[in-house]
Amino acid sequence: MMTTKFEQLKKELTDLDKMGTQLVYSMYKEQDQLDEDAIKKITEKGWEFVSVHQEYQRWYTKAYRVISQIIPERLSEFESLYKADPKRKELSYSNYTISDYLINIVNGNRTRGPEDAIPKMIIQSKILNSARERFKSALFDIKEILQADIYDSELDTANELNKKGFIRAAGAVAGVVLEKHLAHVCSVHKIKQKKSNPSISEYNQALKDNDITDTTTWRFIQHLGDIRNLCDHNKDREPKKDEVNEYISGIMKITKTVN
Repeated sequence: MMTTKFEQLKKELTDLDKMGTQLVYSMYKEQDQLDEDAIKKITEKGWEFVSVHQEYQRWYTKAYRVISQIIPERLSEFESLYKADPKRKELSYSNYTISDYLINIVNGNRTRGPEDAIPKMIIQSKILNSARERFKSALFDIKEILQADIYDSELDTANELNKKGFIRAAGAVAGVVLEKHLAHVCSVHKIKQKKSNPSISEYNQALKDNDITDTTTWRFIQHLGDIRNLCDHNKDREPKKDEVNEYISGIMKITKTVN
């Protein structure tokens, strides 16, 4: 399982790295900086030209996540190449950003414009490439990978228990996964807890208060916490198999999306 996870991450990084280069070439082409001979040579080497407006945001979101995990010391630089400074008074070569490119901003006398974003894209691509090299050199922290495997295994166990009719036990096993995951996310974001052993509800509130999750996610986790309490404590009625099945699926979703 772990080897498969590594291979999957390795492929995703390779694909991101490739797209970063293709975005650079595509910016050059969109700004008429390539002649027909250059375009031919690029395509002959296996590169594709893409729509920067369609592909960049998807690439940026994934690359941002990778950089935040593998080389966080470069994250602010990476972000600044995309986001315009809200205090900027006028456009210049140094402060023109990729977000400006995406909405085709130019200054009054048209001396500054989309061409100025190309060097920023090159730098972003190189930052992502350095993250890939960091990963390849085994400096990447594998804790997240190992933990994800453990969560999947425990949730598989919960599913089997539920199928065999051990409904409360299934809910209890799954609830431990939810609690551990929320605790881990709080730790990653350096959110301190007032209690030594917080509940799911307290972890959930802390994540919402620190803008890690939105109201919809908060409500969903609260709902999961209610089912966990039903499985663990409530003697008024027995939890239902379908209820716990939905509960386990919900926890799996949270472990994949809240981080």
